[in-house]
Amino acid sequence: MAAPDNIVTIRNLSKIYLQGEINVTALDNISLDIAAGEFLALLGPSGSGISTVLHIIAGIDRPTSGECHVQGIDVARLNESQLADWRNQNVGFVFQTFNLIPVLTAFENVELPLLLTRLTRRARRRQVETALELVGLADRAKHLPKQLSGGQEQRVAIARALVTDPALVVADEPTGNLDSHSAQEVLGVLRALSQDAGKTVIMVTHDPKAAAFGSRQIHLEKGELTK
Repeated sequence: MAAPDNIVTIRNLSKIYLQGEINVTALDNISLDIAAGEFLALLGPSGSGISTVLHIIAGIDRPTSGECHVQGIDVARLNESQLADWRNQNVGFVFQTFNLIPVLTAFENVELPLLLTRLTRRARRRQVETALELVGLADRAKHLPKQLSGGQEQRVAIARALVTDPALVVADEPTGNLDSHSAQEVLGVLRALSQDAGKTVIMVTHDPKAAAFGSRQIHLEKGELTK
């Protein structure tokens, strides 16, 4: 069971993929605690297992063995319908590709997750405006993605991840498509979400400079924690 101040508790977690007739171990019996409000950077080379950890925590993938409790719930034990509902309510996703809809404004892109809820139009507007303000783009609400820089597009994507007020924000290589200046802006936003808004942020990166923005770094190598 998770400690009260931990949002994620992982115990003896393993993940094995079958590639043809060969078993490939992505994670090898790892255990990890992540505190509420932490900005954790998962750092490692390609194939190290860092994205697999993130996907299991976010309920995108399931472990072969072991446990992953998020807010006291063993997400691996949820069925697909329960898992979908849990993700929508508890996890905000930020990925390397921004995945914005080109014909929608920044406001409309951020509002999309709320269209699945029973919120009134006024309540949706209030939450979208708050999310855009948190990422510093309140003045870009009416802009289309093509009118924004890459860093601004990623900040819109972060606002979309935040708009449902999830406890957990997971970011998979969020600066991978950005120039150095834009990457610094995005990493600063993620750090502020942890420090100022109290969100738990878990970021996967191959870049030590990006990882340095986290309040803690965890290194993986060949499916094992190295420190």
